[in-house]
Amino acid sequence: MIIMKRKLLVAASFIFMAVAFSSCEKTCKTCQQNIYVDGTLETSGTSQEYCGASLALIEATGDVTIGNSTTKWECN
Repeated sequence: MIIMKRKLLVAASFIFMAVAFSSCEKTCKTCQQNIYVDGTLETSGTSQEYCGASLALIEATGDVTIGNSTTKWECN
């Protein structure tokens, strides 16, 4: 039980340190959500700047396809 708590504490400390060091870097991109129908741009969302964890979440989000319509995030 004590070994498990120690492992969890070490893991939590490692994650905290990784977040603390990466928070010094401010990586930002302008992203918008676009909808394509049969491969042609149908609707383009409003561009917004995203940074840090928000940007990482958007970049990790996969495209969503329903029928012939695909929604995807695009960042510059």
